[in-house]
Amino acid sequence: MTAPPVAHPAELGRARLRKEDARLVTGQTNWTDNIVLPGLLHMAFLRSPHAHAKITRVNVAPARSQPGVIAAFSGADFEGEQGSLPCAWPVTPDIVIPNHPPMAVDEVRYVGEAVAVVVARDRYEAADALEAIEVDYEPLPPVLDMRTALDEDSPKVHEAGNKSFVWPFANGDIEAAFSGAPVVLERTYRQQRLIPCAMEPRAVVAWCEGDEFTIWSATQIPHVLRVMLALVTGIPEQNIRVIAPDVGGGFGSKLQVTAEEVLAMLVTRKLGRPVKWTESRSEGNMTVHHGRDQWQKIRIAADSDGRIRGLDVDLLADMGAYLMLVTPGIPLLGAFMYNAIYKMDALAFKCTGVFTTKMPTDAYRGAGRPEATFAIERIMDELAVELGMDPLELRERNWIKHEEFPFTTIAGLTYDSGNYEAATAKAKDLFGYDQLRAEQAERNAQGDPVRLGIGISTFTEMCGLAPSRVLGSLSYGAGGWESASIRMLPTGKVEVVTGSSAHGQGHETAWSQIVSDQLGVPFEDIRVLHGDTQISPKGMDTYGSRSLAVGGMALVGACDKVIEKAKVIAAGMMEASADDLEWTPGRFSVRGDPDKSVTIGEVALATFAAHNLPEGVEPSLDSDHIYDPENFSFPHGTHLCAAEVDTETGMVTIRSYVAVDDVGKVVNPLIVEGQVHGGIAQGIAQALYEEAVYDDAGNLLTTTLADYLVPSAADLPSYVTSRTETPSDNRLGVKGVGEAGTIASTPAVVNAIIDALHPLGVRDVTMPCSPEHVWRAIQDAAETGGAA
Repeated sequence: MTAPPVAHPAELGRARLRKEDARLVTGQTNWTDNIVLPGLLHMAFLRSPHAHAKITRVNVAPARSQPGVIAAFSGADFEGEQGSLPCAWPVTPDIVIPNHPPMAVDEVRYVGEAVAVVVARDRYEAADALEAIEVDYEPLPPVLDMRTALDEDSPKVHEAGNKSFVWPFANGDIEAAFSGAPVVLERTYRQQRLIPCAMEPRAVVAWCEGDEFTIWSATQIPHVLRVMLALVTGIPEQNIRVIAPDVGGGFGSKLQVTAEEVLAMLVTRKLGRPVKWTESRSEGNMTVHHGRDQWQKIRIAADSDGRIRGLDVDLLADMGAYLMLVTPGIPLLGAFMYNAIYKMDALAFKCTGVFTTKMPTDAYRGAGRPEATFAIERIMDELAVELGMDPLELRERNWIKHEEFPFTTIAGLTYDSGNYEAATAKAKDLFGYDQLRAEQAERNAQGDPVRLGIGISTFTEMCGLAPSRVLGSLSYGAGGWESASIRMLPTGKVEVVTGSSAHGQGHETAWSQIVSDQLGVPFEDIRVLHGDTQISPKGMDTYGSRSLAVGGMALVGACDKVIEKAKVIAAGMMEASADDLEWTPGRFSVRGDPDKSVTIGEVALATFAAHNLPEGVEPSLDSDHIYDPENFSFPHGTHLCAAEVDTETGMVTIRSYVAVDDVGKVVNPLIVEGQVHGGIAQGIAQALYEEAVYDDAGNLLTTTLADYLVPSAADLPSYVTSRTETPSDNRLGVKGVGEAGTIASTPAVVNAIIDALHPLGVRDVTMPCSPEHVWRAIQDAAETGGAA
């Protein structure tokens, strides 16, 4: 037996450097584009130059004679086998889900839609040969404005029309809430179209040997992709292996089943050779699914003292030309978040999904919740101005108090924990709120041409996409569970197999910390395996800030089972009853005799040897667990932004930014800080910089990073970040952090801009709040006497 027990040092809360970074930062890793297989060929896609057109002829024969070309195919060559790209979220029984061929056959409906593919010995020969393909089009009128797409005389994107669905939701008596309300405000906000710009472009490699297929893809969803590839192509699921190597970011853009993934499978089957495709940045801007793109009409009713009575939201959401994997469900995720942290008597929500001849939209970091948070936080500021109240005072008057948790909101969600007072008080202190308000008043009185504005965002979000029964009630095509396995090796080391699939989140580090604390095994002795359906056969993958709140809890359940198995074997080793054993992380001891103990490593070795196991006990400690949560998790926080706006140029400068987030128990503060910093950057980017712009013919004008402005560190301020902590109602007390910064920061920045310009009569600036947009809003306000 071993020496007396030594306390295992706690890992949760420890700022561990990430295990992954040594290989990721130095590039000594395996990502999709650097995969080379014997006989590898390269694919290049010819894409439609028209937003809407009939295809009358495609002749790929001239491309086949180009140097290095092995094959060329049109959509007609795959018509009988390519199926339709899946939509897994039919949100209403009467939803219109058009057929979506991976390669167009008869008609194209957005610029960039694939119409032919060339396969060559290298990517440059493949790209060059595209010019030889002959395609004749019969142009059709494009449909570009979702606000007019439902007009009777609008051209049709699909034969069934331009309306995909109408999804209503209501709770409480909305008519009573608005009837006779002392204050009723109505505003319309624009969520511009955004392009996810992950560090690593999309890429896919496919190979078949006989009837066995392996696909490497820069994807967030290897398990979901495997299922969907089987359904689309008819290839048996058990014959498909999907591998997500190290993936360089996703932000929702790789939560998708893409045309290129399906076509790679079909091309490798036709040719019997492995094939690869990696998008260029301009190709990606055109054909990666886009995000946001909504018009939000929002009405709020309140009493004269600021108490909210009701909220009415009418949403137009641009679906683009087709419904992709979860396209129609994205705006509906926000339906339950428009009420945010506020108490009210009634909520009404209606979303109309509209087809246009643009790239389809789908999940983008935050997925529906940033849009909802923006609208409610903007109109709360407008209500404060209308009532002559401080906007923080108005919020406090309406928010759920910490002693009221758990609290069931007007949207029907039960928030398990939170303390909005504590987060806001801390943020105000770090920000110097009162001093900035005093400075603002002084500068306004002096007529300073550089105006100071203070922006507020007190937000919450629903994370940990689950539970399965709730997702089922919303017609979502999958569950919200997650899987984990613990493999105890004979030497006492541990392999963790997770169904979550990381693309930059630091799972290998955080999962090692969780398992280390549960089993008492050193952090360094744990290896985390993920992203390969042959190694990790079960999983629901990574999106919606679900990895920790769902995948982390699956780890805890698997560790519990390991301990229960080990307890029986440890009892046999010490000739004691299992009921008399005590467990401290890493060690079993006999109650009342702490000197009599065995480590989990010793139990693992004895299990491997299997020389003297108790009767009927199998020689394995390995354990699996699937966790399906009972509720979402609800991180929250207060973000405050001070912005200076030059009224002569429209230039916005963020002077200071404070973020106080409550993400429950923190596993690794370094990872949390990284997620918050990155999230804030993306939210500020929407507020100030990014927008996908189409011309009147439906051509995307922002196809390069010279046209689509992704801010660098030089464009962003330094943030002050801090945390409060109200544990969630799960074993680890964790919530989620991956999307929090993005959800909170956009309204904080825009509210600061409008707060600076309110004295000039500016009521809104359409995002992105570029110098031009801001300057024009100021001019419009001056010309209309303060009604812009």
